[in-house]
Amino acid sequence: MSTGVTLYYVHDPMCSWCWGFAPVLAELESRLPADLPVRRLLGGLAPDTHEPMPEAMRGYIQDAWRQIQRRIPGTEFNFDFWTRCRPRRATYPACRAVIAARRQGAQYDRAMTRAIQVAYYTRALNPSDDETLIGLAAELGLDAARFARDLKAPDVQEALEAEIALARSLDVESFPSLVLETRTGPHPIAVDYRDSGPMLERILKLWEMERQRDA
Repeated sequence: MSTGVTLYYVHDPMCSWCWGFAPVLAELESRLPADLPVRRLLGGLAPDTHEPMPEAMRGYIQDAWRQIQRRIPGTEFNFDFWTRCRPRRATYPACRAVIAARRQGAQYDRAMTRAIQVAYYTRALNPSDDETLIGLAAELGLDAARFARDLKAPDVQEALEAEIALARSLDVESFPSLVLETRTGPHPIAVDYRDSGPMLERILKLWEMERQRDA
């Protein structure tokens, strides 16, 4: 029984470290027990703004991309984004896009997240723009008109705020984060960008301890 246990993955579609973590996360998920509930939470990295990204922030993020490439070999970034697009420090639109996509099927949570990441990091498209997000929804085969309405719906924003609040209640301070919540409280799982093994070992140890309480 896994009653009272949930593994939370807290992320943002425009978090570059989440992009670097994606392959190892997929490997970890494939190794988890089938009866261990996993819930994805949008953490909301940066709220809405129409202001262009300050030059210092642009440099900071590009440096982060280079750092990720050094730490996680094989991670792809298309630096053309910085000359082709008008960057804004706004990730809430992309977060709302995941929720809007999820409303047309649970499988579209991961699919839209992946589409946003690929668009941002390899296609030099701007996921802060609704036009980009609606185009991605169409590429995924979603009802684009419904998606566009949901993207602006007040209850989608409310759903995002609820996920952000839940992430904060789990003491999440950075993305990506993994937290195993049990009846004794939230247990942070140290993220390993290169190896799923240590994370799996920690999760299974905590989960087994919880199961023994029911024995």
